[in-house]
Amino acid sequence: MKEAQFYTIAENQTVSCELCPWQCILKTGQTGNCKVRSNENGILVTHVYNKTAALGIDPIEKKPLYHFYPGKSILSIGEVGCNLHCSFCQNHLISQCCAEDFTGFHEITSGELVAKALKMPQNIGIAYTYNEPFTFYEFMFDTAQLAHEKGLKNVVVSNGYANPEPLQKILPFTDAFNIDLKAFNDEFYRKQANGKLAPVLETLKIIAKSVAHLEITNLVIPGLNDDETEFEKMTQWISAELGNEIPLHLSRYFPQYKMDTPVTPLKKLEKLYALAKNHLQYVYLGNVNEIEYTSTFCPGCGNMIIARNRYNTTTAGINSDKSCKFCGKRINIVL
Repeated sequence: MKEAQFYTIAENQTVSCELCPWQCILKTGQTGNCKVRSNENGILVTHVYNKTAALGIDPIEKKPLYHFYPGKSILSIGEVGCNLHCSFCQNHLISQCCAEDFTGFHEITSGELVAKALKMPQNIGIAYTYNEPFTFYEFMFDTAQLAHEKGLKNVVVSNGYANPEPLQKILPFTDAFNIDLKAFNDEFYRKQANGKLAPVLETLKIIAKSVAHLEITNLVIPGLNDDETEFEKMTQWISAELGNEIPLHLSRYFPQYKMDTPVTPLKKLEKLYALAKNHLQYVYLGNVNEIEYTSTFCPGCGNMIIARNRYNTTTAGINSDKSCKFCGKRINIVL
């Protein structure tokens, strides 16, 4: 256990966690909504410090990040717990698990993680992913700070359900984010994720104003968040509030956890892809094997500049100065 950041102490040793919008008020012995932070005699502690539940080397495209060091690899770590409870969660075995019940932790310090990352060939840094990284904020922050000092890149793959203060604190050490925008509908967030939309939109705006690279993922679930009018409003909001160069990944849903809705039809994804392209320069389809929808095309001349076949990536159409080799247009990408 380690004392947590971002909490206040009230009467009778009650604590108020201020890490995320839940603002959990905990009496001694109680555990927060995230299942990993608890009140121990008036001190808020985290149960996921100096340990991981998942660790591996992944292609950067798997995060998914298509405009951040394409073709490179990144050491990826995760814990247990989450501050949202999605009925369709793809990683529910760890995200919906209580830290004190989990038996598969691997003990490792921030220093050991950074040393491991530095030794791996073609590795650009560390990704905090698999479950919600803000639930293991203290370990993520300490590791990210040390990794940054050693010249490594830090990537956060998050649901965006965080309060502004902890987000602002870790921003200087974070090079890229992929934020999961689950829907453009507060009712969806309340019923299917047990959260709210507004804090996620605020997170996106804060990141977009920073120097960190940003990409967005939207898992398309038939009958729940695939209304075309609502979807187009979402892409219009992204373009107006964040910028039309923000890459958007439309991910194909498959039945998981508590949801048995059939797989998202490819035709629906293609329709939403076309709608999104009216407002955004870079749109991709995830969980499909169509090169047409996973490769990057220059928004200026239409030529393919980055070819992707699964996780095989070729950047033959882009110059080292981030311009298109065919027409010279600047591409929103980190090389």
